[in-house]
Amino acid sequence: MTSGALALLALLVVLLAGLPIAFALGLFGYFGIWSLRNMGAANTVTVNQIFDLAQTHTFTVLPLFILMGNLIARARISHDLYAASNAFLGHYRGGLAMATIAACGGFSAVSGSSMATASTMSRVAMPPMRRHGYSDALAAGSITAGGTLGILIPPSVILLIYGILTSTNIGKLFIAGIVPGVLAIIGYMAAIAVMTRLDPKAGPAGPRVAWPERLQLLRAVWPIVALFVLVLGGIYLGVFTPTEAAGIGAAGALAFVLMRRRLTWGSLLDILAESARTSAMMIALLFGATLFNNYLDMLGFARALADWMDAMQMTPMTALLAMMAVYLVLGLFLESLSMMLLTIPIFFPIVQILGIDPVWFGILVVVAIEISLITPPVGLNVFILKIMVKNITLMTIFRGIVPFFIADLVRLALLLAFPALVLFLPEMM
Repeated sequence: MTSGALALLALLVVLLAGLPIAFALGLFGYFGIWSLRNMGAANTVTVNQIFDLAQTHTFTVLPLFILMGNLIARARISHDLYAASNAFLGHYRGGLAMATIAACGGFSAVSGSSMATASTMSRVAMPPMRRHGYSDALAAGSITAGGTLGILIPPSVILLIYGILTSTNIGKLFIAGIVPGVLAIIGYMAAIAVMTRLDPKAGPAGPRVAWPERLQLLRAVWPIVALFVLVLGGIYLGVFTPTEAAGIGAAGALAFVLMRRRLTWGSLLDILAESARTSAMMIALLFGATLFNNYLDMLGFARALADWMDAMQMTPMTALLAMMAVYLVLGLFLESLSMMLLTIPIFFPIVQILGIDPVWFGILVVVAIEISLITPPVGLNVFILKIMVKNITLMTIFRGIVPFFIADLVRLALLLAFPALVLFLPEMM
């Protein structure tokens, strides 16, 4: 176990130094296998891994959902989602911030990306909140926290990668993310309500919108709601597989963009190129993580760690709490994808040995990783907002995040204490 711990420590140092994680994982995996066996064995494992991954049918779901998110982003649905949410919530105290959370949830349901959600909503939501006298702390906190929903609410790219890495049913992972996603939205809105009750000037109420106008604004977003229901409903009812759902989602997103007349040949080529680049990057990351996983398997690191936990008389719940604590600490230094690719090869074999449900564990991991997106010093959503919004300090953003961070910790505790919140929907599939 000492060799594995030293390898992990060295890998962490290299990642913090700035080496891309795909290269870091792949190089450590390759030279680790070489050190344990020989160069021929390392070459054989590497070549076999490339062919195995290239022939994995599950991979097709990744570029299709990425394409779906890029097409939806081109349709500028974020403005309509924000307008509709504001029409229903804007007249409450803190209503614009609540509308931001609701719009982030809607956009996350079709983008699958936290970065895309945070950057898009920074442009859409920050100007109106400033115009209506909202404090920068509340506005920034709601945008950065709402952006984290992008990696949990399905179809989530992070959940896709977890499913591929662990061979966990992707359809069940998507369905399992619904209730925790809804809990996140409710928790964030509750945090806004508490903040504006303590300081009413931080989020003054806006004018009430008449029902005819509300319904008109709601009609503008019905196609995206229909697409979300079609994709997840089809998976839930067993009408089609996640791979088929990804194809249907991409086709539906293309039809939606065409219907809005927001697509040209040039923009279509840009979307396809961006989707290809992102997909290639994800596949390179998965290859590096799998090669590193092979090295750890040869070391017997996971079994040694599980034996140590057994000697320490750690129960499955105690082990889970320790793992979540590791994620919260790593979140101070690493971004979300690096955390998952670094830890899953270590933790997942232990999860299997302890008999912990892989779907439940996957959702817990993503929720813990979500928190890292808003924690200093490397909270990714924080820096996205800082780049997108002028005249705002990092201190102001982090001050606004505190109530949402507390809401996230409460949600993680609830999901740990009550696994049924995650599992009851997948078990009904």
